[in-house]
Amino acid sequence: ALLGLVEAASPVQAVEVVASELARVTGAHEVSFLIADFSGDTLIRLPVAGDGIVAAGDEELERLPLAGSVQAQALRSQQLRIVEEDGTMRLHAPVTDRGEAIGILELSLPSPPGDDLVRFVTAAAHALSYVVIANRRHTDLFERGQRNLPFSLAAEIQRRLLPEAFTCEAAEFTVAGWLEPASEVGGDTFDYCVERDLLHLSISDAKGHTVHAAQLATLAVSSLRNSRRSQASVAEQAVAASEAIQEHAGEEDFVSALLLRVMLSSGEVTAVNAGHPTPHLVRDGVVSVVDLSADLPFGMMPGSGYTEQAVTLHPGDRLILLTDGILERNATTLDVAEALQEMTDLHPREVVHAFARAVLEETGGNLQDDATLLCLDWYGPQAGDGGRRARAGASQRRASDADAPTTA
Repeated sequence: ALLGLVEAASPVQAVEVVASELARVTGAHEVSFLIADFSGDTLIRLPVAGDGIVAAGDEELERLPLAGSVQAQALRSQQLRIVEEDGTMRLHAPVTDRGEAIGILELSLPSPPGDDLVRFVTAAAHALSYVVIANRRHTDLFERGQRNLPFSLAAEIQRRLLPEAFTCEAAEFTVAGWLEPASEVGGDTFDYCVERDLLHLSISDAKGHTVHAAQLATLAVSSLRNSRRSQASVAEQAVAASEAIQEHAGEEDFVSALLLRVMLSSGEVTAVNAGHPTPHLVRDGVVSVVDLSADLPFGMMPGSGYTEQAVTLHPGDRLILLTDGILERNATTLDVAEALQEMTDLHPREVVHAFARAVLEETGGNLQDDATLLCLDWYGPQAGDGGRRARAGASQRRASDADAPTTA
């Protein structure tokens, strides 16, 4: 019945319909959906339902700091939280899909909820994630609410190059990415794709800044996706991207990149390094730099060839791909290895946000180049319940540390 109501409504009203129906079924005074913004530090309250429905249109949207809040605890633990406020029971349920923390579903109830109602609200919050994912394709409402600052044209182009979801959990792995743009966009991108037996990862950095760098990044990412979808090998993807830049960009244009293909059945990784910073590996609490020799960046030289190199992941490994915005210019004082050791118990989506905050602190908020990360946690082939238990254990550790920094 709820699905029918959602499909009958416009994409802009889909969440409001869910909120109104939940208020009717549960007897809640108020139902709200708070979406996480792109900064990872704030929640934005969209529609409200209960005694009356207030739509989130052109009015000023309420923004709530996430750090130290009960909403942050719910997102970190991926579990519903209940708080009593002035005789009202407020339920905060995480709205997530495969590890992507979309936001929080809030309900205000006149009395403490029973176990059945808690389970119902938890399930409704998960269902809401699919409503948001399905309807955000058709409206700017959610994207507009998530923007804490206006985008430049270059940033708009760059945003379209990124995967729709920045986090993905599966039995064998969790992957999360983040891009912190410089004041003048520097052409960074990251991407991932899951197939039946493969996980593709890439991170790249186009030469220059602003719109030209974004256009150059578009060439590289589009070529890589086109080759990947044609089931080309990692080396073939690199060759095609380099040829595309040679053909369509300027003589001095180039893009550095790191391409990885992970066999889900074994943890074997095939990698191509096109002039990019090498990844960091965290294994048994020890941080090291993966030894990958570098070929030329894409577009640097006509007829460039690319060498496939092998790496094997062990269950429990964490692999970090990053761009030089975290290593160079005014971010050089950041100790990547030390930061990774301090983030061992964080979920990958929290790792990438924590790195972004650390870079901003080191640079005084004045990034001279984009800072981009891709974090892969590897649980092991066909991890199944074991992988889920590993993630659940990590979530419990994170949830027990209420004072730790937290992000969406």
